[in-house]
Amino acid sequence: MLWFPLSLLAALCQAVNDTISKRFFSDLTPYEMGLIRLLYALPYLFIGRFFIPQPSLDKTFWSCLAFGLPLELVAFLCYMRAIKVSPLSLTVPFLAFTPAFVILTGFLILGETLNSYGIIGIALIVTGSYALNLSSVKNELLAPLKAIFREQGSWLMIITALIYSLTATLGKLAIQHSSPQFFAVTYFLFFALLVMSLFPFMPKARFAHLLRRPFVGASSGIVLAAMIFSHTLAISLVQAAYMISVKRSSLIFGVLFGYIIFKEKKIKERLFGASIMMCGVLIIGLLG
Repeated sequence: MLWFPLSLLAALCQAVNDTISKRFFSDLTPYEMGLIRLLYALPYLFIGRFFIPQPSLDKTFWSCLAFGLPLELVAFLCYMRAIKVSPLSLTVPFLAFTPAFVILTGFLILGETLNSYGIIGIALIVTGSYALNLSSVKNELLAPLKAIFREQGSWLMIITALIYSLTATLGKLAIQHSSPQFFAVTYFLFFALLVMSLFPFMPKARFAHLLRRPFVGASSGIVLAAMIFSHTLAISLVQAAYMISVKRSSLIFGVLFGYIIFKEKKIKERLFGASIMMCGVLIIGLLG
């Protein structure tokens, strides 16, 4: 059962890093916000790479990276923008849509089929997203749904979840042609280098911004590295669907941190909605 606490640790690290980014770096551009956590995590990734055996790699593995990394970049920028402009309690819960979208992308790319539990899980995720803005139902029945698209961070995170469903499916295919540990560390290394390569083309990006809070930046890098290594170890011990389902508890942590750190409002209905969405994720991951 070691995979379970490791998955929870990965979830907690993800939520902590989102909180750090929003609390200390939200005055920067979304690109700079994301680059800081990657830049400071890079040394740990390089070191970790030497302790992970390299499996035999084929064309499929490299094709998955080639298609997945540009998509990951778009999702990453949407993610950073979402947590910058909107409350955490109205953004991170929408990552619950990732496993729902994976059902579609898994069918298209891997030929995986949908069962009744998958349908129930999707219904719970949609219901939970409705409940995030439940108090607005007194004005109009569809008001909670309309509120999602009025909140920039919410619809940006839905786009992020959709892209993550594609990268997750490509990642699963890449793991089948390598190993979970090797893929995760290699993927993040290449991704960090890709993001860094864009620095000269970002007109508002400043190197001084990246070094302005070195202690906080280093903390963010350590947390990201801890998330990656706990993720890779957990996913090597159990089926990927189980691990990812537990890791999505980050959305609950995100709502709680939104309340504790940023004093976000309507925490009860947002926690209620996020909990329903989490139930949907667990049903898809464990039964679907």
